[in-house]
Amino acid sequence: MKLRFTYFLLLFPVLLQAQTGGTGVFEFLNLSNSARVSALGGKNISINDNDLSMVFYNPALLKESMSDKLVINYVPYFSDINFGYAGYAKTFKKIGVLAFGIQYINYGKFIAADESGIISGEFSAADYSLNIMWSKKITDKITGGITFIPIYSHLESYTSVGIAFNAGINYLAESGLSASFLIKNAGTQLKPYYEGNFEKLPFDIQAGITKKLEHAPFSVNVTAHHLNMWNLDYSIPDSQTYIFNTDIDTSKFDFVGILDNSFRHIILGVEFVPFENFYAAISYNHQRHQELKIIDKSGATGISWGFGVKLKKWGISFSRSTYHLAGGSNNFSFYLNLKELRKTNQKVNITNQ
Repeated sequence: MKLRFTYFLLLFPVLLQAQTGGTGVFEFLNLSNSARVSALGGKNISINDNDLSMVFYNPALLKESMSDKLVINYVPYFSDINFGYAGYAKTFKKIGVLAFGIQYINYGKFIAADESGIISGEFSAADYSLNIMWSKKITDKITGGITFIPIYSHLESYTSVGIAFNAGINYLAESGLSASFLIKNAGTQLKPYYEGNFEKLPFDIQAGITKKLEHAPFSVNVTAHHLNMWNLDYSIPDSQTYIFNTDIDTSKFDFVGILDNSFRHIILGVEFVPFENFYAAISYNHQRHQELKIIDKSGATGISWGFGVKLKKWGISFSRSTYHLAGGSNNFSFYLNLKELRKTNQKVNITNQ
């Protein structure tokens, strides 16, 4: 079993092709469904500290200590769009620990009109996915996991059904170093929006490292994404031309371009954890900064921050991500330890009796 799982992780990238953003379907699968991860740039697969919300990003982080815990995430996005996620973990005797999650995005209401501009009413649009996550210990320090993701999309009168898989692996050292590798959104459309027009899913390969500093209350997070696709820059249409001073050494632009493209794959984040029940985080996402900035004034585009409180029975987290000078997005996450809540209720009932 261990050899088969490891071989599956190594072989899977060969079976799939890369794609650029905006050319496929079900892009909502890449949305950040955790205030903590949003504060760390929107992607993180290596934090291994009993946080159930992390299992959405890497199923290899699922463990038995997460059993009977619940997480709820809600994001009031731009315009009338909102999205969220709810996840729950439970241990089963013969299977082990499983986690179940429901992800959705509601695009709001739209005006329906024909080609002549005559309004006929309204229509709605939404995407949904079900996440079923399972993990297995390979060695004392290495854990593998997989997520099964059925997908349903409804856009006006068009519907699509798909299936995706996430497969991850995590290494946790005694020193506090956590390293992960993930294959994300591997799958296909089972039913396209338009008959015969099958589109690709937003496939991604990621790697990440989280390291807690030995003598300071900080942890450093480095996440690499789109490792299956080198060029993350937009191509310039042939119809556009640019005039440069011929005295400028264009090789410098080549070097800067390579450096810029390299950093588009990297998200850097730092967490400050002065004590166990509280954290504050800040991060920088270079790809987001480059794609959404205004040339003359980029501001804080690409920077995210947040904080959270996690007690024995419940917890709450908040983050703010700056996408553009025009605004950003807030993310709210809630955590409940149902086992501890039941214990409290039992004690109250005994006392009342």
